Amino acid sequence: MINNLLKNFCLITFALIAPITLPAGGIQKSLNQNKFPHNTNEIILSSNTFLYSSPQIDAKELLVLDVGTTLSVLRSWKVSKSETWIRVELASNMFLDNPNKILKGWIKM
Repeated sequence: MINNLLKNFCLITFALIAPITLPAGGIQKSLNQNKFPHNTNEIILSSNTFLYSSPQIDAKELLVLDVGTTLSVLRSWKVSKSETWIRVELASNMFLDNPNKILKGWIKM
């Protein structure tokens, strides 16, 4: 009985404490580990790019972003050595823009 009580106590303690140390969305590297310049919070597109709903090529295309669009970098997702996705947010004016306008999505680097 005491053995089961001790096992249950350890299991509950682990279940409550362990998730605090895990990153949201699984194991990910920070932006600095993906060879981005230090302190980069924004990027400007040099070509037309699709904004996707998730970090997959077969995901829904939300918008076509034009050359010169400024984006704020929220996070990155490294799928493989050759495939990196960036979660971005478009600059907007919340008073003038349509409230249903898509502002966040993923772009492939």
